[in-house]
Amino acid sequence: MILKAQILKKLRRHGYWGGRHTAYDDLTKGIPKHLRGQAKDAAEELIIGEFLLPKQTGYGLHVSLNPQKKADIDNLIRDVLKE
Repeated sequence: MILKAQILKKLRRHGYWGGRHTAYDDLTKGIPKHLRGQAKDAAEELIIGEFLLPKQTGYGLHVSLNPQKKADIDNLIRDVLKE
């Protein structure tokens, strides 16, 4: 759950909502190498839970935060990371 909150916080901090997206492979940057596999799994779960919106581009998969779940995202970050 902590990895999910960290991923969401990073995307929120950079303003990746809706139409503004970032590469899926960049989600694990800044996470310790021994946790990157778990972080990829957490990102997949966030896509399945519709917290992240996938967008297939010509240069790979990109993701952005789902604006319709803004309150849920903010609550998850606050509750898990105590912010």
